[in-house]
Amino acid sequence: MNDILKEADAKMDKSVEATREEFAAIRAGRATPSMFSKIFVDYYGTPTPLQQLASFTAPEARIIMIAPYDMGAMAAVERAVRDSDLGVNPSNDGKVLRCVFPELTEERRKEYIKLARAKAEDGRVAVRNLRRTAKQNLEKLEKDGEVGKDDVTGAEKKLDTVTKKHTDAIDEMLKNKEAELLEV
Repeated sequence: MNDILKEADAKMDKSVEATREEFAAIRAGRATPSMFSKIFVDYYGTPTPLQQLASFTAPEARIIMIAPYDMGAMAAVERAVRDSDLGVNPSNDGKVLRCVFPELTEERRKEYIKLARAKAEDGRVAVRNLRRTAKQNLEKLEKDGEVGKDDVTGAEKKLDTVTKKHTDAIDEMLKNKEAELLEV
């Protein structure tokens, strides 16, 4: 029974971390290399994460410089960044790509807040789905006669506590991301 609770807790931790990564990809005031984490480049016929093909520097708050390790991949990297949903058109000087992010408008900030709320809800749904699976496993143990009803009831209370801890963590991340997006 404790194994079921530990497994659910570990999987919920992964869901919270996945939500944190989703939030990192949402642009706030500063441009960060993590915004490029979802971009894949067609590198010699293989979809490869951009993070593996280039180094990133942020000389200013709204500028990211991308320096591909293989200059032969420059055109593919430029195309991948341009075609992404970041909304930037990189300039190529032959050695680095310069991505200048425009100031966020109020309308764009509201869109990003909606996106952040949707990603937070996805994270909470994932945590609740893990809770449901763990609860079904506990009920199966009881049905099979391996544990008593009181043990299952106690384990379900612990499971509820673990679930609340993880959904609260997602809610806190959402609150911080909204504050970051609203900051001018």
